[in-house]
Amino acid sequence: MAKADTLTVDGHEIPLLGLGTWQLEPDEARHMVGHALTHGYRHIDTAWIYRNEKGVGEGIRDAGLARDAFWLTTKIWVDHFSHDALLKQAEESAESLGTAPDLLLLHWPKATPPLAETIGALNEAKRRGLTRAIGLSNFPSAEWKKAQELSEARLITNQVEYHPYLSQKTLIDTARDLGSSITAWSPLAQGKIAKDATIRAIGEAHGKSPGQVTLRWIVQQGVIAIPKTSKESRAAENLDIFDFQLTDDEMARIHALARPDGRLGDWLDDAFEWDQDTSQR
Repeated sequence: MAKADTLTVDGHEIPLLGLGTWQLEPDEARHMVGHALTHGYRHIDTAWIYRNEKGVGEGIRDAGLARDAFWLTTKIWVDHFSHDALLKQAEESAESLGTAPDLLLLHWPKATPPLAETIGALNEAKRRGLTRAIGLSNFPSAEWKKAQELSEARLITNQVEYHPYLSQKTLIDTARDLGSSITAWSPLAQGKIAKDATIRAIGEAHGKSPGQVTLRWIVQQGVIAIPKTSKESRAAENLDIFDFQLTDDEMARIHALARPDGRLGDWLDDAFEWDQDTSQR
């Protein structure tokens, strides 16, 4: 991907389109990561709880790219949020991956231990060279702001569910206010966009699939997308979104698909509340 296909946050150049590996078995992760990196992908996302970091690391080695040629993200699981446990997992993840990640995220907000302890440990992991940058995943705006206040380093992204059926306007605004970014997981609404009449019609106008239109809609907002797939053909399709642009009207028509019951994955601790977005724009 060309530089135009990246987003720069706090001096870090992050490819806007990456390969997600949630639900991929280790052997699948190895195959897909190796294939993706040798066919143009420059961004890989995983997590300790996916149980496939070793497979991801093997796929990275299979591809044989220089380490500075791709972006790698993993996540600290909620059971490891105490100071010592976080640093231990960061070390284990780097060992499994065969390299320190570029970005280390807190996977979900958690009420205990105190956020100050967890954020302090996350910053220490960065100082120790266990990651180049740090961030969050699945944090509502209120907790994101608290985390940034506690963090010495910039929290460069918040990875959250985002697709046409779920408004994340408040979080996107928060990202802008904090000098950060949003990364979208389940950007294709777990396949639900494939039969959407609005998205299909827009796709026909551009000679693109519903998936390509949806991913273009996301990255055109300056949001990073990490669709997961176990199919080589789908990985190629997902990457082929940088040769067209949606009009303002097309963007608005997709924004209008957001609905109150659009969230697909909700494992947020009862101590926290999602941002309440009534409309996309």
